[in-house]
Amino acid sequence: MSYLDNVRTFVRVYELGSMSAAGRDLRISPAVTSSRIGQLEEHLGVRLFQRTTRSLAPTEHGKVFYRKATEILDAVASAEAEVANLTDNPRGSLFVAAPLGVGRRLIAPRVPEFLALYPEISVRLRLTDRKVDLATEGLDLAFFLGQPEDSNLKIRKIADVQRVLCASPGYVEARGMPETGEDLLGGAHECLSLRYPGATEFQWNLITADGPKRFRVTGRYECDDADVLTDWALAGHGIALRPVFAVSEHLNSGALVPVATATPPEPIQMACLFTHRRGQDPKARLFMEFMVERITAAVRETLPAAS
Repeated sequence: MSYLDNVRTFVRVYELGSMSAAGRDLRISPAVTSSRIGQLEEHLGVRLFQRTTRSLAPTEHGKVFYRKATEILDAVASAEAEVANLTDNPRGSLFVAAPLGVGRRLIAPRVPEFLALYPEISVRLRLTDRKVDLATEGLDLAFFLGQPEDSNLKIRKIADVQRVLCASPGYVEARGMPETGEDLLGGAHECLSLRYPGATEFQWNLITADGPKRFRVTGRYECDDADVLTDWALAGHGIALRPVFAVSEHLNSGALVPVATATPPEPIQMACLFTHRRGQDPKARLFMEFMVERITAAVRETLPAAS
């Protein structure tokens, strides 16, 4: 096993704080992970981690080595990127994250086309509506809706995505048609909330006659999967705030209808996040440009359904 593989393994163990988690991320067994760390420690002549049956923590030597090890891996990645730029055949694995709805509707269906164009590239796609950490999760790119919190990351904007408040005709018939955001307050309506650690979707930003205003809505239905909110809305259980592209077919068929149209939701930014080093990688740039072009066109096609 190469020394560089041992260094890569050490960095992932350090970042994830777990031998088993690093092994899963690198697709190697816990025994191989432990062996690589042991080989590295033997080579360096120091302990990099303090291990107990319940915890693992870096030593002072480990902390120093991590800082230098990341510089080494960055330099290797930069060199590989420069070499790849000289070829027409980029290769390697891409680690990509996206929200569930964006991933299912906009990214996953287009991955086969991308892989057909670049047969030496493989894609590992992780779909989740929670916030992700590019560094600790070893991601090359992360698509998202909203505003990024980490100013150290690079951002490539894709589009301002139109959103809609919607409910089923049956719900409107039973509970009445809300005209504005004010009608949603005070328990008069069941608002379906997207909830996960750090989520803010229970605060709906709507455009009023006086400008954007934040409405703190309430409801008994919460989920960390936005598509479940759509299912609940279709079943007549409440009002959902969804991107138009995610519910356009239901709006077009009449299964869902726009509500509170006097105060529509503010558009939400769709973008792609990456670190400076990852952005230098040709295969990451290729994937990002490929998806930006196709997602922009796909989102634009759904806009008439919002009217």
